[in-house]
Amino acid sequence: MTSQVSSTAEQADGALVGEQRASGDGGAGKEIQRLDRVIIRFAGDSGDGMQLTGDRFTSETASFGNDLSTLPNFPAEIRAPAGTLPGVSSFQLHFADHDILTPGDAPNVLVAMNPAALKANIGDVPRGAEIIVNTDEFTKRPMAKVGYATNPLEDGTLSAYNVHPVPLTTLTIEALKEFGLSRKEAERSKNMFALGLLSWMYHRPTEGTEKFLRAKFAKKPDIAEANVTAFRAGWNFGETTEDFATSYEVAPATRAFPTGTYRNISGNLALSYGLVAASRQADLPLYLGSYPITPASDILHELSKHKNFGVRTFQAEDEIAGIGAALGAAFGGSLAVTTTSGPGVALKSETIGLAVSLELPLLIVDIQRGGPSTGLPTKTEQADLLQAMYGRNGEAPVPIVAPRTPADCFDAALDAARIALTYRTPVFLLSDGYLANGSEPWRIPEVDQLPDLRVQFASGPNHELADGTEVFWPYKRDPQSLARPWALPGTPGLEHRIGGIEKQDGSGNISYDPANHDFMVRTRQAKVEGIAVPDVEVDDPTDESGSGADTLVVGWGSTYGPITAAVRRVRGAGQRIAQAHLRHLNPFPGNLGEVLARYDKVIVPEMNLGQLATLLRARYLVDARSHTQVSGMPFKAEQLAEVFKEAIND
Repeated sequence: MTSQVSSTAEQADGALVGEQRASGDGGAGKEIQRLDRVIIRFAGDSGDGMQLTGDRFTSETASFGNDLSTLPNFPAEIRAPAGTLPGVSSFQLHFADHDILTPGDAPNVLVAMNPAALKANIGDVPRGAEIIVNTDEFTKRPMAKVGYATNPLEDGTLSAYNVHPVPLTTLTIEALKEFGLSRKEAERSKNMFALGLLSWMYHRPTEGTEKFLRAKFAKKPDIAEANVTAFRAGWNFGETTEDFATSYEVAPATRAFPTGTYRNISGNLALSYGLVAASRQADLPLYLGSYPITPASDILHELSKHKNFGVRTFQAEDEIAGIGAALGAAFGGSLAVTTTSGPGVALKSETIGLAVSLELPLLIVDIQRGGPSTGLPTKTEQADLLQAMYGRNGEAPVPIVAPRTPADCFDAALDAARIALTYRTPVFLLSDGYLANGSEPWRIPEVDQLPDLRVQFASGPNHELADGTEVFWPYKRDPQSLARPWALPGTPGLEHRIGGIEKQDGSGNISYDPANHDFMVRTRQAKVEGIAVPDVEVDDPTDESGSGADTLVVGWGSTYGPITAAVRRVRGAGQRIAQAHLRHLNPFPGNLGEVLARYDKVIVPEMNLGQLATLLRARYLVDARSHTQVSGMPFKAEQLAEVFKEAIND
């Protein structure tokens, strides 16, 4: 997100503490402190509604005008064993009065709904942080499940933290007595009690959440009002209890955003909107052939809602059928898309090769996750780069585009569609679980600012034979783009052969001629290499003498936020470092080789074992240094800052 960045943001993004200033008295004689930013983590059982709680707090924070970044983290199982460490679900939110880039390295506030949530997350919590604990769950059996021999709330384990013991379950049940609910039904609203308490602590708006709850449970008005009541009870508890003597204010990020209309958006939602926008700008129907797979399924769910925009979604019986249907739709004149994650890409590889051979526009959206095989379905990784680059039989080049933030998924989808439609080629769009589920403010663009993606279908003969006969040649190429014509089936006079067997240049007839095959392979490669992509931009501030940095950090995809936050820290410490981030990974930007050659040291942080670094070394013969992580979690800014400092001083 481009914006003006305050000096505080330059130095503090991703750090553990923010500026604090006393700001008078709040309600009931309580003190209000002003912070420049806060990192909150909600954690509990996967059935405790932590994702909903975090999402609602995020929505109200976005409506208040803060910049924000989120990190949902949940088990792969639909319902993991209750009270166990594998069953812990969490949602982290970083919000601020200035431009921020990451969900934060460590929470300033941890809300732990049970012993498992506390144990799973306490290692990330810095000394002096606030911990709000649901004391009702700290009984012998739940504690024994996670290995607590004694109660950590009583044995001094948490003496380094500011602990707030709150009987959330008891208070929620008491607040809902008038509704006549069973204990189990009433307990389900304890997440709304916690949300109300945190909303009071940080002066979040409440109207949107109450409206949301009434809409969500519109068919069960008693349940809706019970949740609203629990939410209000949590707010009132914070206002009246003596345990919470201070509330906090984080002012809107008025300087972080250019003028415009904003909304909070996740990466998968932004990508879905980008696909719809691309189809409208291309004046083509959008067709999605997909098989549900975490973390890509939300795109199928979202696009299925937009039939009014000419979107058709097909939930196939498997990955192969999904891409096969999409490729058929591309042949029929649609903007065709298939969505998946790493395991699905492997299954789709043969059909992707067919799309390369047919030279039809097709978007392959890969929301990467931890692998190999089924791997870590709900955790993030960016280890499909080499699969996207080379994971097909034969020479089958495919362009690759990678968004860098959740909001950037919108623009990346438009860019991928531009390439697919202009050059008649399948295109990989590589997002990942971190971007897909995370969210940030997004400036809603004006329609007249979107690119014109309209294409011209073939309408008549395009070649004259030696005897003067005019015919249609499906592989007669545009001299600039090398794209072949796109002919709609059923157009009189444009009948032509398609298939996976090699084609003769121009006519498209089956050909086994060695020279022709060599020519066609090299032509398809040249088409991809000739795709117009912008030069990579380098952020390299010079000093007073005009000298720049000696060290360059190169990233791609979702590492943008942690890398940029770490670069800010390094510069804030007085050291010089340059940064470049790649959206286009095939072809690389034309100036990339010259950029890499300018620096003595090149560092490439990746959430894999060094796949981009391998490509850079092979292509540009540069000694790119890998810094890798495959934990299923995004990089932390402080961790990267230390790596960069060591490299500079090496």
